[in-house]
Amino acid sequence: MYKIAFCGVGSIGKRHIKNTAFYLRSQKKEFVIDVIRTDKNAEIDAEISSYICGTYSYEDKIEGDYDVIFITNPTGKHYETIKRYSQNTVNMFIEKPVFDNFDCDIASLNLSESGIYYVACPLRYTSVIQYIRENIDFQKVISVRAICSSYLPEWRAGIDYRDTYSAKKDMGGGVALDLIHEWDYLTYLFGFPEEVTYLGGKYSELEIDNDDLAVYIGKAKSRIIELHLDYFGRKNIREMEIFLTDETVKADLINGMVSYLISGKTVNLSEERNDYQMQEIIHFFGMIEGKHKNDNDIDNAVKTLKLTKGVM
Repeated sequence: MYKIAFCGVGSIGKRHIKNTAFYLRSQKKEFVIDVIRTDKNAEIDAEISSYICGTYSYEDKIEGDYDVIFITNPTGKHYETIKRYSQNTVNMFIEKPVFDNFDCDIASLNLSESGIYYVACPLRYTSVIQYIRENIDFQKVISVRAICSSYLPEWRAGIDYRDTYSAKKDMGGGVALDLIHEWDYLTYLFGFPEEVTYLGGKYSELEIDNDDLAVYIGKAKSRIIELHLDYFGRKNIREMEIFLTDETVKADLINGMVSYLISGKTVNLSEERNDYQMQEIIHFFGMIEGKHKNDNDIDNAVKTLKLTKGVM
């Protein structure tokens, strides 16, 4: 039986709870799920309440061990939460970004050398990114241009964007951290650059106290990577253009399309968001069961985090 705890039950926590329950049931595995939250007496959302066994606050002393603890609270609380509960498990699923700064003392977390401490990177599991990984000749890639542009007030229906962690610097928000997905999939595909230049800050009229624009140029021996991230684009764009010696390939992650601009070939890979989020959960439990290696541990995630600040 899997004994699982979730630290934080916001939107991403609820998604992971539902996906975890669905997957484990499909595998005929028994499980119990506890939640740890700021107010243990707050009402549990109806869509996940049937999955929850015990509810605790961060002030409660947690007895016993868990097979897995999911760290799904705000980024600014990740470090202290991991440190607090590292004694209660050797396996953690940590939402991205791993921390809100890269100067954290990892040794002080007292992590097990044999444990799995995986940091979320769901865009790796999209059909588009997997297609690019399997079908592009990376020896022919000269440069890459990626963009993620969207309008923050429209991210979460019915919720004032000014009240979300995305708008608050002290909670780990800001476009550079929030959209770390892009640097993750770029390094997953092309490796880490040797140099990176970063320009960013707050340029729009959004009522937030952190950055709404981040622009990067990463330089490697054989290619240049350009990346644009913003919170103010009124048209949702999440694309990557790959310039090869004999072709230009456009990967559209929102619409699930890969287009070859010279040959005219198109590949339709459309899927729902939960499809790749589920694939990540399956992959994570495969790590715990020894089927896969941990391909985004805390050290790698911190290295990616440094890139968001323009640091190598």
